[in-house]
Amino acid sequence: MKSLSEIDLVSKRASRAAGFSWGIAEEVGKNIRILEIFGFPGISNLNDFFKKRKGTKFENLNLINLENKAINAQFCPIIAGINFLDQIKTLETLNEIKFEKIAYPLLFLPFVSRASEIIGKRIFLKLDDKEFLLNFNNNIYSNFLKNEIFEMANNISIKFIDNLDLFTEDEWKELYDLSENTFVEESDSLKEGGAGAGLTDND
Repeated sequence: MKSLSEIDLVSKRASRAAGFSWGIAEEVGKNIRILEIFGFPGISNLNDFFKKRKGTKFENLNLINLENKAINAQFCPIIAGINFLDQIKTLETLNEIKFEKIAYPLLFLPFVSRASEIIGKRIFLKLDDKEFLLNFNNNIYSNFLKNEIFEMANNISIKFIDNLDLFTEDEWKELYDLSENTFVEESDSLKEGGAGAGLTDND
């Protein structure tokens, strides 16, 4: 089994050899590492993307808006992801962002996962009928369980989820009241038996 450092390094070098700058290649290395950690086929999709890229032109998405439609070709997942991550502080103010036709969207996925960590919000990503809940780049919940190459998503949406408590105020108060039972009033005997209270040194 390949180590995560090997996966990162080889993905980075392959990305540079495929024509990306060293800076972008480093980001791709980190991303493939993330995909493999979370159980998604990062190496398989990256390898297939690079093979197809030799004879296919992909469209670069530089400025991301509420709706992003590819005009002449599919969006390159790496350039779209780099710019999504770069613009995330502005984009998080939007409720939902939509894209059409992103090639190899699993390669776009880790950029969104890392964005979730940067803004401190969960992000819901939908790639056609495949759903992903990104939790601060710590884990990903998904209905995509196949180890397969995912060549294109036609309809993509990203929703930012506000941080809200999942419990009621009554539930919180009840639990808090129970927790207060651990607060014991300090007595003279407790003071004498507390750390550093003795008159003799037993060390």
